[in-house]
Order: sequence, then structure tokens, then C-alpha cells
Amino acid sequence: MVDFIDVNKQEYGIELICRVLPIAPSTYHRAKDLEECPDKRSLRSQHDDYYISEIKRIWQDSKCRYGARKVWQQMKADGLQVARCTVERLMKQYELQGVWRGKGKITTNSRDDQKRADDLVNRNFNAQRPNQLWVADFTYIKTMSGWVYTAFIIDVFARAIVGWKVSNRMNTDMVMAALNQAITDRNNPKAVIHHSDRGVQYLSIRYTDKMADSGVIASVGTTGDSYDNALAETVNGLYKTEVIDYLKQQWQGVNDVELATLEWVDWFNKTRLHSTIGYVSPFEFEKRYYDNLTLSGMAA
Repeated sequence: MVDFIDVNKQEYGIELICRVLPIAPSTYHRAKDLEECPDKRSLRSQHDDYYISEIKRIWQDSKCRYGARKVWQQMKADGLQVARCTVERLMKQYELQGVWRGKGKITTNSRDDQKRADDLVNRNFNAQRPNQLWVADFTYIKTMSGWVYTAFIIDVFARAIVGWKVSNRMNTDMVMAALNQAITDRNNPKAVIHHSDRGVQYLSIRYTDKMADSGVIASVGTTGDSYDNALAETVNGLYKTEVIDYLKQQWQGVNDVELATLEWVDWFNKTRLHSTIGYVSPFEFEKRYYDNLTLSGMAA
């Protein structure tokens, strides 16, 4: 709700939004104050931030295989004194879970396979028009204050980034913010296919309900197969190469990563030349498409 207020407060005002949402203005201002001054948070909250950064590091180093027990054991081996119940609580809160022998990777919000969307793309990442096919994925960045995550939604037609979000939490709220931005900026397109992997964030009830309510058609790739979302993986790779690795700076946390991402997305969409669309920018490629439609209409 805090993110929603941040996005819409200039248009509606904080007080008006809070009358509609189940949140008091004082709660919002308190949350923003704690964002700007983290040292005001409770000692437990500050400890949690440190522990979760270490938990994510160990979990990522294990290629997302370790569950709470092994993460806890590795933390003890690294000299970190933390209760196992704390590790379990934080991993559940941040939707981190390892693999179980014979059962594959288990996620906290997993849903029955029969309820999940089919793969409507089958690795055919081509589109004949804007808002025909979107692909979604997220990646992670190590910063001085812990792991930071960036979610992207890409329109396949022109490779334009139509939604993105930087967050210190790898949860449904993060990918939901990117989806909301894409839907709003693209003027609520109907029947656009949204393709993702089987990450728990994309399979959550809130996320799938939002797509259904907005007329977005869900498509989900094969479990554990990155080729089934290769285009999104490519954009993640470009982002890591052209922003995170290229700048070679010591990233402090969400704020500086978000600023760098904002600048890169603007350049990526408006200026960067893409070989797959004839060495023009995504926005220029889309402009040519709409210009041709206008000319065709005039000729008819």
C-alpha cells in the first residue's frame, strides 16, 4: 500500500488515498520515515535485515537448493549466531525455500499444476504488434545493505521495457508493481499474453487475479527451463552487463540501484539500438508501426 500511495499521491493526495485504503496517514508517514532513517526501526527489525541478507547470500550460493535447516547450518559455520526459528521465519516471509528430494523445488504459495496456466509461447518469442506478448522475469543485485531485486516486463514486439520495479524484497508486491505499471502505461490492453516462469511470485493468487481482472492472458513456462523465458533472461543479462557490472560501483542499496535502473530503462527504450529490430530503439520501432497503420488507413 505504501508503494501504491507513492505512485499516486501527486494525483490524488495522501489523505484522500488513505480514506479509501485500509491505512492511516500516520502509518504511511511512519513507514516513509523508517525508510529514510532505518536506525529508528526496532532492534529486531534491524537484525532481521542483516540476517536476511546473509540468508539470501547462502541460498543463492546454493543455487536456491538449501532449505532453512542447511541455511542455518551454513550460517553457524560462518560464525553467525542465530536461532533456527529465525531463519525459518525469515525464509517463509521472503518466500525462499529449497528443494526436497524427489519432490523438486517447493514454494510457499505453490498452487496445483492443474490450476496453472499453460505455455502459450513455446519458445516462439515473436509478435506482430505491440501488446500482443509480454515476458516477465526478475534478477538480483548484491549491495552493501543486502540483496536487491529488479523485476521487468518486456513487450516482445519491439523489446520495449513496459514495466519494472526495484525492491529489497523478492515477493509478489515487487512483480505486481511492474505489472501495474505495464497495464497503466499501455492503456489497459486486452488479450495481451503475459509469459513468465513458474516462480511463486508470478503464480500467486493476487498476481493471477490481477491479470484476469485486467484481461491479461497468463502463460507459464516449463519448471526449471530458462529457455522457456529466454527473451526475459536476455534483458536481465543486458541489465546486469550495461548497468550493474559496467558502472563498477559499490551499490549501497535500493535507492542507487533504482536511480541507475530508471536512467537505463529510459535509454534502453528511447535511444539504445537493437539489432533484432533493425538497429533502432524500441520506441522508434513502435512509432514506425503506428505510422504505417495511419498511412494504410489513409490509403484505404
